[in-house]
Amino acid sequence: MTEMVYGAVPVRDAEPVLPKWWRTIDKWSISCVLILFGIGLLLGLAASPPLAEKNGFAPFHYVQRQTLFGAMALSAMFLTSMMSPSLVRRLAVIGFLAAFVALILLPVFGTDFGKGAVRWYSLGFASVQPSEFLKPGFVVVAAWMMAASQDINGPPGLTWSFLLAIVIVAFLAMQPDFGQACLVLFGWGVMYFVAGAPILLLLAMAVCVIAAGSVAYSNSEHFARRIDGFLSPDVDPNTQLGFATNAIREGGFFGVGVGEGEVKWSLPDAHTDFIIAVAAEEYGLILVLCIILLYATVLVRSLARLMRERDPFIRLAGTGLVAMFAVQAMINMGVAVRLLPAKGMTLPFVSYGGSSLIAGGIAVGMLFAFTRSRPQGEIGDILRGRVR
Repeated sequence: MTEMVYGAVPVRDAEPVLPKWWRTIDKWSISCVLILFGIGLLLGLAASPPLAEKNGFAPFHYVQRQTLFGAMALSAMFLTSMMSPSLVRRLAVIGFLAAFVALILLPVFGTDFGKGAVRWYSLGFASVQPSEFLKPGFVVVAAWMMAASQDINGPPGLTWSFLLAIVIVAFLAMQPDFGQACLVLFGWGVMYFVAGAPILLLLAMAVCVIAAGSVAYSNSEHFARRIDGFLSPDVDPNTQLGFATNAIREGGFFGVGVGEGEVKWSLPDAHTDFIIAVAAEEYGLILVLCIILLYATVLVRSLARLMRERDPFIRLAGTGLVAMFAVQAMINMGVAVRLLPAKGMTLPFVSYGGSSLIAGGIAVGMLFAFTRSRPQGEIGDILRGRVR
């Protein structure tokens, strides 16, 4: 009688957080990320002592910092992956706004650390790169806008997300940081494609990107120098690409041996942008293929789970996050083997770097939160039901 008058009492989910998280998380993907971080520490033991010696630090100074940053990154990843999609979205919006304001203020308060591009805030004991934290927040915000546009009488979310992407790309190009700008555009383009964008529109966007690249080539010495170096048939053996190419060639299938590599003594960024060259020289093609397999596993398994997702926001946000994760890895390795122009981009969870590691942990934590198993019908069943 009580239920007839007041309605049925809602059933509360009494399952503890940790057992529920462990039951619903993609264990293969999270294992791959942990292995990648372990490989990063292993390579850091080989790549960072020369730089530490040059800067007057203890031999494993950078490995210790990498361990600290990694602990923070993995903690952020685990905590974020336990959140609900709605909580992830709310926190991502706040984080995006903070990172966007920090990006705007970079020309005033930022520093370039002598590298010619103002991308960081110096905190004395560490540095922060706002663009690393901006990327996952932007993906979630753009996915929210695109999903809202699919509602009846919904806002023009596709247009809003495009304008937001253009504004972010413009600020990144001013640093200049064309690599991160391209990554933001790529992530938005993948989500737009999944949201149902026509192929002709995407082709038109590709033409616009090529035109913008031509303008940048004509007006940016930094950009032109990197493109000319990539297109040159000869590689200067005394450049970073020259050292990396030679190291990969010397490594062969099985490498020259642990600690026997020479590239770490020549490359100033051996522990960051060119960490894959250290892996190829000391451990050979075998380790490089293992690293590629680990990234591919996270990509394929995440996409497979997202294909079964009914919520358009979760599907779009998850696709954008995993696309950025995989493409950033592809760009880093592509630069080392001279398939792509040089870009200052780290290898996720393997390269040294505080901002990239912690932001990567947050981004992958969001991805795992979106790909957790949830009680829902298969999207194919929903579509077949509409047909009937």
